[in-house]
Amino acid sequence: MAAHGERTVIDPPRVGTETAEFRAAALDDAINGLAARDPLASAAIAFVPWQKYVGFAAIALVVAAAVVAPVGTLVAITVICTTGYLAMMIDRLLLFSRGLDASAIVTIPDDDALALADDDLPQYTILVPAYDEPEVVGDLIAAMSGLNYPPDKLQVLLLLEEDDDATIDAACNAGVSAVVEVVLVPAGDPRTKPKACNYGLHFATGTIVTIFDAEDMPEPLQLRRVVAAFASLPDTVACVQAKLAFHNGSQNLLTGWFTADYALWFGYLLPGLMKSKSPIPLGGTSNHLRRDVIEKVGAWDGFNVTEDADLGVRIAASGYSTAVLDSTTLEEANSDPINWVRQRSRWYKGYLQTWLVHMRRPWKTMRALGPMGTYRFTLLLAGTPITACINMVFWFTTAAWILGQPALIEELFPPYIYYFSLVSMIVGNVATIYMYLVACRESDNAYLLVPSLTMPLYWVMMSVAALKGLWQLLRNPSYWEKTFHGLTAPVPHDVIDEKVA
Repeated sequence: MAAHGERTVIDPPRVGTETAEFRAAALDDAINGLAARDPLASAAIAFVPWQKYVGFAAIALVVAAAVVAPVGTLVAITVICTTGYLAMMIDRLLLFSRGLDASAIVTIPDDDALALADDDLPQYTILVPAYDEPEVVGDLIAAMSGLNYPPDKLQVLLLLEEDDDATIDAACNAGVSAVVEVVLVPAGDPRTKPKACNYGLHFATGTIVTIFDAEDMPEPLQLRRVVAAFASLPDTVACVQAKLAFHNGSQNLLTGWFTADYALWFGYLLPGLMKSKSPIPLGGTSNHLRRDVIEKVGAWDGFNVTEDADLGVRIAASGYSTAVLDSTTLEEANSDPINWVRQRSRWYKGYLQTWLVHMRRPWKTMRALGPMGTYRFTLLLAGTPITACINMVFWFTTAAWILGQPALIEELFPPYIYYFSLVSMIVGNVATIYMYLVACRESDNAYLLVPSLTMPLYWVMMSVAALKGLWQLLRNPSYWEKTFHGLTAPVPHDVIDEKVA
């Protein structure tokens, strides 16, 4: 019998030989497995009853207070929001300072990676979920063919929805079968990436499993570096997260902002989390996982739209940890604002989903993560989207003061509150821009100077995405809003090789 929350391990069939009964059972497990084994660990239900009651009670309390003492209530809310903002800012600076330490990231030299004998390498499975992405299938074949790993020990599973005719036809026309195996995922809601990965896991033969998006271009030695990293790290390390970057960061201002954002997150903040032994919200790709631990913690939640962040927290809550590897996978940065908002709103919605799920049993989470781990988990996964929502209100308030309504602002806010909040915002923004500049300098991306200095414009877009994500959490929590790829012009391979190296 499997332990509570643990998946039942079965011998995988050969792709294409599975029976209808196997497909039905695998699909049910892919969608409902975690929810069936541990209902409170799944985002199948966005809010459990007590969370709804607390939420309604808090709204009623604020409304009542606003009716009785509107100015006092506004001041109290401002103080609470400013305090939370300062707590987030101080913690980000602390993580950044720890991420500056070279030991915060695992480095495997080329010679050590190449020194691993092919016979000693473990079986490796790569899951590549794709939906409605016929334009990137050719890139997938090139990227998987470029990996330096023995073909007989490498299994690449391209996970396609069975009714996604365009991508299936593109895969067949590109001769994808010479490099990867196509797994057709039975159609069924929710149409999410974790559902596809869970289904593909039933066919996996590797002892290490990783996920790449169809447009990803991983550094050729990445898999070997991961094997060497696992061998050098304690047995409690369950996941090795590689860094993500973009090959089209100089395409326009939006891709520059996105690239600078990733340079700070994967270059310093994630290593800082690793150094401080805090839960690490995994990236959606290039997270290399021990198969035995995936099975133990229950694999991915088919209803969570940031399944990577949720899995990272469950890994930490189960007593394991994640290491960050100095190896880069290149992706395509969103170059279209509407497409970017779709993607970022899903991320923010998923962050809130994950926080709500793990705070259904707050004492259990605190015991598993520790007080500091729970505090930092809350700041990251709840604080990030909530702060982005609140920012819009503070910016409008500041604009009203600047544009000629100082009397109204002075009437609503005592000077010591208003100016304290204003100084906090300015100092926080300057500190954040400084971190972006350092991250971009260290990543040797001089073209990111202008995007780093104009980050406040990017934060406005973040606020729009956060507000949309919050609305979708209330209206359609498990809806996976599609992010379209292939919007940029192809990049010459010599440029890609230089970026990956």
